[in-house]
Amino acid sequence: MDKKRKLRSNNDFRNVYNNRKSFANKYLVMFFKKNNYGFNRVGFSVSKKIGKAVVRNKVKRRIKESYRNNDDRIKQGYDIIYLSRVRAKDATYKQIESALIHLGKISGLLMKR
Repeated sequence: MDKKRKLRSNNDFRNVYNNRKSFANKYLVMFFKKNNYGFNRVGFSVSKKIGKAVVRNKVKRRIKESYRNNDDRIKQGYDIIYLSRVRAKDATYKQIESALIHLGKISGLLMKR
């Protein structure tokens, strides 16, 4: 993923959190807002409640890969943050991917194939 397509700064995250719409399911919470670019900028957040660094990194890798595989199905022009829930540490990749697709459907950001 390109650097310009990532949300990195604290101000970017706060801007999305403060001016957002959010949807949640068992494994993930998705915050998003419209941006003025022709592409999505994405941030991933995994709380320390999940576990130690190895577990947090595993969960974050699974969320990132799920997003990467489904990026072409998501409408462009949004800042999106995926926040993991505690249950995500025991979830498989398929469950995380299913949760990400579910959030895309209920938010209206997922395009049909």
